[in-house]
Amino acid sequence: MTNKLNDLRNLVRGRVLLPRDDGFDQARRPWNLAVEQPVAAVVEAADTADVAAVVRFARTRGLTVSAQPNGHGATGDLDGVILLRTRRLDALEIDPAARRARVGAGVSSGRVQAAAAPHGLTGLPGSSPVVSVTGVALGGGLSWFGRTYGWVADSVTAFDIVDAEGRPRHITAGTDPDLFWALRGGGGDFAIVTALELALHRAPHLYGGRMLWPAEHAPAVMDAYRQITLTAPDELTVWLDLLHFPGADPMVAVDATYLGDTAQARDLLNPLDRLPRPFADSRRTMTVSELGTITAEPTDPGVGSSRGELLADLDDSTAKTLLADPIAPLLSVQIRRLGGAFARPSDSPHGPLAEPYALYLFGLPTDPATAGAITAKQRALSGALPVSGRKPFTFLSPGESAADAFTPAALNRLREIKRRRDPHNAFRSNFPVLS
Repeated sequence: MTNKLNDLRNLVRGRVLLPRDDGFDQARRPWNLAVEQPVAAVVEAADTADVAAVVRFARTRGLTVSAQPNGHGATGDLDGVILLRTRRLDALEIDPAARRARVGAGVSSGRVQAAAAPHGLTGLPGSSPVVSVTGVALGGGLSWFGRTYGWVADSVTAFDIVDAEGRPRHITAGTDPDLFWALRGGGGDFAIVTALELALHRAPHLYGGRMLWPAEHAPAVMDAYRQITLTAPDELTVWLDLLHFPGADPMVAVDATYLGDTAQARDLLNPLDRLPRPFADSRRTMTVSELGTITAEPTDPGVGSSRGELLADLDDSTAKTLLADPIAPLLSVQIRRLGGAFARPSDSPHGPLAEPYALYLFGLPTDPATAGAITAKQRALSGALPVSGRKPFTFLSPGESAADAFTPAALNRLREIKRRRDPHNAFRSNFPVLS
């Protein structure tokens, strides 16, 4: 295999690393350091020509390529695969008049936000500023502003790709409706995306931040959270977090953003102000480039174990179950209010989300015993709650599959597109549709 892969060095301008090369282990690691990626080679593409060359090379030799800018969402199912790093495809162009962004595959959400903010515009960012926009869009994408504007993928207007023949192409809903549909949330199984075009949205005003209380106030915070979210306008997004950081006492947090002025936001969030005084309250008027400060997620790779679910309800029984026991050994139990535009029609593989809330369970598997305890806690809590059985694609974890994210009709369509567009299985996403 190594001799076969050596030829790659003569075909691309970017760096090629094989298992015996210095730096190979560093280059192949994913964002989640608890996941092992046993790849055959790592290619750090310098440009689209490199991507096309790698795909043609793999196709003629019966090999498979998996694209990752940074490795978010990696599952480890990459034995013998060529890992294609696309983070150097980092061109970013903002057209404020047209409210459009052209975003290279390696561009992070935070960069788009920083470039759009001076124009009073926003993309559809999630909680972390370091994830790639392309990776999020390929998985559908749950954003802070999704209740107003829907899936991140709904705002994608075009893709630049390299197809399974190794040909660079520019596709839209008009030029290639099937492939365009599949890429807007169906994952990276169909082509290598080198850039995309994204509609930006007006955001002249933004209010947001986090309130934090000791865990003893969790029942009152949960009641206020449920009260707020039952009547929240689409412009208001509110998440609740049960937290237990290592070495600290348990806490409960509410994270919020509002696409509107401060007075309206304070009025909508008033039930929180009637609670016992929090020991931290970062809510303020902010720019869309500052969204990553709300949850302050890590910006460097680390170990993690997650499980995502969709909740059919957050009624009294569900709330009682969530608060019945300490969350340890989990680090966080997060509830995200969905609804709004998420529940409306979407011409994407995910389609509308009928479930009103998402649940995300996260722990730090620092050793095998802790990893097992985290998994058991995630399984037990999910089993005790009214989960729908469907999961957002970007919430999938190792051991799950695309069948957990899509309806049977959508999955069948994705599989048919995969068979027609990539009959030799040149591409492998984190969660292949044919697995």
